[in-house]
This record gives sequence, C-alpha cells and structure tokens, in this order.
Amino acid sequence: MDIGQFKTALKRHALKATPQRIAVHEAMLSLGHASADMVTETIRQTSGTNVTVASVYNILTQLSEIGIYRHRMSANNKMYFDVNTFRHIHIYDCENHCYRDLVDDGLMDLIEAHLGRRKFRGFRIEDIDIQLIGRPTRRKLPVRKG
Repeated sequence: MDIGQFKTALKRHALKATPQRIAVHEAMLSLGHASADMVTETIRQTSGTNVTVASVYNILTQLSEIGIYRHRMSANNKMYFDVNTFRHIHIYDCENHCYRDLVDDGLMDLIEAHLGRRKFRGFRIEDIDIQLIGRPTRRKLPVRKG
C-alpha cells in the first residue's frame, strides 16, 4: 500500500494522515515485518524525528485494528506488525527474531479446503493464520584472520 493508498484508507476510517502516521507507514514499507522498537529506530534514523516507542506502538496497533497491518506475537514476546495483509504463511526465525513470508497458494488452498469441511463446536472460523517456526540452516562461518 503506497502513501496515496494509505491516506485513502485512513480517510475511509475517519483518521487523519498525520506526519507521525505517515512516518510509521514509510518505515513499515521499508521493514515489512517489524516491532514498535524497530519502526521507532527506523524513523529516528531516516527522518531525524524524535518519536517514542509508545506512540509508534499505539499507531501500529490502531492501524492493525482497521486492517492496514496485521499483528502477531513472536516467541520472544514482542508484537510484530506486517504490511502484507494478503493470504500467506509466516516463517518465524526463532534465533534472529524475524519473519519471512511464504506465499504458497496451493498449500493454502488445501488447508482451507480441509478446514472448510470441518465444524468446530462453538466457533465460526474467521481466518487462518499459519506460522512455521524454524532456525537458519546455514551458520555464518567465523572470519579467518591472516
């Protein structure tokens, strides 16, 4: 969602395109998946604007509540936000605490078809959110001196 689309989405939800919201969105566009700490640091480095982690977190939460971002809790108990709201799977790197998108429409079709036939007593399923947890398979080799 580019800045123009972002402003339109804000307007649709009766929100103003404040400089802080725009700065948060620009940071999220560059990061993809990020915590409030990461977005705050990116804003400080790129624009020199002094923002607080709390205000960035509040903006990210508000934007995820209206569907501009999605959010998820990581294994290190940090809330991460995702600019990609399309159907996809996440791979969570539990060593480096970061996310990678896995787009596999065939797999998602199979899962949705299988679960679509099932009934879960007392629940109406609204969404399917799949997260795979893994570790990098390639280790960085130590730098040899000399």
